[in-house]
Amino acid sequence: MNDISIAIVAYNDEPDVRIAVESIESHTSERIKKHIYIIDNSDMENHLKEFTEGFSDVSYLFTGKNLGFGGGHNYVLKRLDSRFHAIVNPDIILNMDAISVLMEFMLEENVGMSVPRILDEKGNLLEVYRQEPTVLDLFLRMFAKKCAKKRQAYHTMQDMDYEKSFPVPFAQGSFLVVRTELFRQLGGFDERYFLYMEDADLCRRINEVSELRYCPKAAVIHKWGKGSHKKFKLFCIHVKSMIAYFGKWGWKLI
Repeated sequence: MNDISIAIVAYNDEPDVRIAVESIESHTSERIKKHIYIIDNSDMENHLKEFTEGFSDVSYLFTGKNLGFGGGHNYVLKRLDSRFHAIVNPDIILNMDAISVLMEFMLEENVGMSVPRILDEKGNLLEVYRQEPTVLDLFLRMFAKKCAKKRQAYHTMQDMDYEKSFPVPFAQGSFLVVRTELFRQLGGFDERYFLYMEDADLCRRINEVSELRYCPKAAVIHKWGKGSHKKFKLFCIHVKSMIAYFGKWGWKLI
């Protein structure tokens, strides 16, 4: 059994995937027995298969179609033979041994899932830690970013002390570590969400049976693109996922 499995879902972003894998290989302790899965949803030709052949602990899996974020991550669910499992975005970069720190943290705190300090490329903390979504909060983030600043600060947990650990209702899914058996028991991601809100849904289900906590001692870099704020197609997918989320969990307005 591996100490940790790591899944990265690729979609026409080979350069980012290469950097992510290389940073994980460079900054994870050799004492940690790990296996990295690259799940390729791409519809463009790439050389990721050849790239993975240079590593003994990396597997390349081509899905043949775009399964979405959750579907891509669930593609390896039955293959996992690990104590912990990391859900990692392609645009993540490690510059420290965040994986070892998170694993130790989860054992000490006895939690089901953890999220590290997630920083932008300048070292600024990103607003990826949130209260459970409401219709108002998502509306403000998507349509009225400059309005209701106090409400948005509450939603993004700006009042927390990020030098200390605390429970998180919803952590954006760019880098999450979960106990593999728990992830399997929950059936992985809910595939009703093709893209967006699947992380909010998973966090909510984790917190129903265990706990998701922020770990201040581990840090990763996220080159956050915020695609749905820039492309109309992604925006439409985001709205569809929001409708699915509130349809499942109830239409909490504020």
